[in-house]
Amino acid sequence: MSIRLHIFNVLLRLFEKRSLANAKTHLHIRKSFSFKAKYLFPAPRGSRFERDEFSIDDTKIPVLWARAKSADDSKIILYLHGGGYIFGSPETHQSMLARLSAMTGMTACLIRYRLAPEHAFPAAIDDAVNAYRALLARGVDPARIILGGDSAGGGLVLALLGEICAKGLPQPAGVFALSPLVDLRFEGASFVENAKSDVILPAERAKEMTEYYLQGQDPDDPRASPLRADFATAAPVYLTVGDTEILRDDTVRMTQHLEAQGADVTSKILPNRPHVWPIFQRMLPEADETLRDIAKWIKPLLRGQSES
Repeated sequence: MSIRLHIFNVLLRLFEKRSLANAKTHLHIRKSFSFKAKYLFPAPRGSRFERDEFSIDDTKIPVLWARAKSADDSKIILYLHGGGYIFGSPETHQSMLARLSAMTGMTACLIRYRLAPEHAFPAAIDDAVNAYRALLARGVDPARIILGGDSAGGGLVLALLGEICAKGLPQPAGVFALSPLVDLRFEGASFVENAKSDVILPAERAKEMTEYYLQGQDPDDPRASPLRADFATAAPVYLTVGDTEILRDDTVRMTQHLEAQGADVTSKILPNRPHVWPIFQRMLPEADETLRDIAKWIKPLLRGQSES
């Protein structure tokens, strides 16, 4: 563990975890995270950002494109941001995706899916499915699409993969998820075991978040909890999580579930990493290391792209 990571963990526990635990409303969390992301997550020099909109079946989905100078617009990372389904935005995650764009040569597309409690389940997964269909309708080769997400967005991207399998849509080249939330019943042992060691997420607020999102609907629906989805025909999947996170066992159990159905899974449980640590790119060496590892995993999956 680097000295920087040790310092980050201390600061996150003192300030971020306390802030999330004490926030009065979801609106306070949204405003706070948006403000912090603007000043704490710098984009790589030369990054370009462009707003756009997908239209499909009378549905309009705002998106944000994030590109490095060398990005190839025929190779797309469709990314679903985290935030417990109630906060976060393309802007809060654009710098991390711009960095990954530079590492992969791909263009990132971050969708502005509808958030709870204003828009309950299944609004978010409907937007994710429609965004993927919109990319296909624009003529993007699915073999040149990588799906990605973190935290709740990591669960959402795995739910999207489940829907792609269920609906018989063309498979993407691969899917990666950072510290994904895949079980809205929170039945993993780490949810209790790591309640104190997790330096960011306050376990006691999980039920409130779920109520905001589901609003009485079934937590076992595979579109909400992809741990229950069928992945028999799924593309390769990359999962990573910190061993001290309350969501550690979501990745452990998701890996087991995918492998039992014959999926190609790369799963990495790393020591002392805070929740979704790659968002601290350029500040934490461990964040940059994981982004490089994801880029290395992605490159051989894209048809017509050199592995070098």
